Amino acid sequence: MKDRISKEFIGEVFGTFVLILLGDGVVAHVGLAPRLAAPAYNWNTIVFGWCFAVIVAVYVSGGVSGAHINPAVTLALAFKRDFPWKKVLPYIVAQMIGAFLGAAAVFLIYRDGLVAAGMPNVWSTGPGSVFTSSFWGGEGAAATGSYSMVTAIVAEFFGTMVLLWGVMAAGDSKNLGLKNNLGPMLVGFTVLAVGLSLGGPSGYSINPARDLGPRIFGALVGTKGLFDGLYWLIPPVLIPAIAGPIGVVLYDLFISKQLPEGESE
Repeated sequence: MKDRISKEFIGEVFGTFVLILLGDGVVAHVGLAPRLAAPAYNWNTIVFGWCFAVIVAVYVSGGVSGAHINPAVTLALAFKRDFPWKKVLPYIVAQMIGAFLGAAAVFLIYRDGLVAAGMPNVWSTGPGSVFTSSFWGGEGAAATGSYSMVTAIVAEFFGTMVLLWGVMAAGDSKNLGLKNNLGPMLVGFTVLAVGLSLGGPSGYSINPARDLGPRIFGALVGTKGLFDGLYWLIPPVLIPAIAGPIGVVLYDLFISKQLPEGESE
């Protein structure tokens, strides 16, 4: 059992590392690209990049640990499925380590551009992020306004629930019979849908480790303002951790219980 947990721990570290390497990597690539002025920030590139980051990460580590790569998923599966509570803390620690290391790899790859740009926040969501300063900054801010923390909380709440609905459907053979080898595709496309449709107000963390691990790394390498106020703790960390279990409860209430008697779990 101890050996199994160790292997799963490594799987979660590696899977989350891949997630952040590709996810924060696309943010750095687009945010630092000299061909793009601030109003031309390409949000679609970001959300597609994160979509495929999730797909690759889940395919890479799914056979070892189940590829939770997200504390919200781990908590949800422990709360309403049969995932052992004793594995929750090791999984979350592994996800945090993987996210931190993924951010470190992005730093090594984009170091020249990051230093030249004054070490912008390509690491995490919320105020001060490349998304906020580029997409909502300048002319964009005058046209669209800005969002409050309360609105960001609502966006993260619904975004995380939608993510869990996609995760539950991807692994629910009692529903449409999705095969395991296609599950990562559905999860990735769910992240794509959340980013395209719900990501604007908060930058769609929907994953406490995805946001907090790189945020810690960013602070260590000199990105300013990452821990100003309480935003860093509430919308991208606490809200997904709460919304994940609620999402599973609602999936069971409105989907699992409505399946034909012979197909329900």
